[in-house]
Amino acid sequence: MSSFQHRVSLCLLLLGCSGAAWSQSHGDTMARIRDSRSITIGVRESARPFSFLNEQKQPVGYSVDLCMNAVEEIKRELKLGELKVQFKVVSGAERIPKLQAGEIDLECGSTTNTRARQEKVDFSYSFFVASMRVLTAKSIHVNAVKDLNGLPIALIKGTTSEKLFKQLGDGELRAQFQSYTSNADAYKALKEGRARAFPQDDSLLLGLVSADRALDSLEVSPLALSVEPYAVMVRKGDKALLAAVDRSLMRLYASGEINALYDKWFMTDTLTIKMSRLTRDGFSRPNKEAGVAALLGFSI
Repeated sequence: MSSFQHRVSLCLLLLGCSGAAWSQSHGDTMARIRDSRSITIGVRESARPFSFLNEQKQPVGYSVDLCMNAVEEIKRELKLGELKVQFKVVSGAERIPKLQAGEIDLECGSTTNTRARQEKVDFSYSFFVASMRVLTAKSIHVNAVKDLNGLPIALIKGTTSEKLFKQLGDGELRAQFQSYTSNADAYKALKEGRARAFPQDDSLLLGLVSADRALDSLEVSPLALSVEPYAVMVRKGDKALLAAVDRSLMRLYASGEINALYDKWFMTDTLTIKMSRLTRDGFSRPNKEAGVAALLGFSI
């Protein structure tokens, strides 16, 4: 057994013990899942390739697969033969409120772990690390924030890109902001010329452009504005459920199964996103580090 696998085994044991102790002393989500034999997972409509609806309007994606693996871990812990999974589509602005209100138990999308969000929810180990970049027509080159001056910019409500660009708009950036509820809506506005720039995580932008086969006309900026570690969200203080999710991720990382799952969604005929060093480091040394803006004095 490698030293990493030994550490993982010890962590899994500790996570199991802490989760069991919490379940016995608190009426938490795991207890309700055990009694109702059902769990509700929040998914996204157009966060390809992490969480999106396919042609049959079924939720699929890398994050969805990870959460379905967590469901199996929950079933094992609660000794349930069957566990009904219900999906609820949530927007960027809705995901935290709906989680807090109990409408969903897990949020499985493309949500960045940030210090501000940690005050409201808890996060699993990171399962992907993206960077915020800007999608534009190839005729527009974004090498610095000033290159966006005067452009109509599409922002998604409730996202780190919205937060950062609103801060930039109070300072050095002079632009017109347009609000949208989904990546698909913002992308459509860009394609139709109603918006000239669309800042979002690079993996999501590449997912949109690749599915549309528009790489010949659109460009993702070389300028990176942030580091965005994605994680599964649970309600604040929901320790037993979080421990189960973390165990499921640790098993995937320790066994190496995560590599095949990564290739399934990121190394395809239409999309190629090579595993970054930060993502790979997250598999070998699981962590819950918060995302940061690359520009000094700004937050995401």
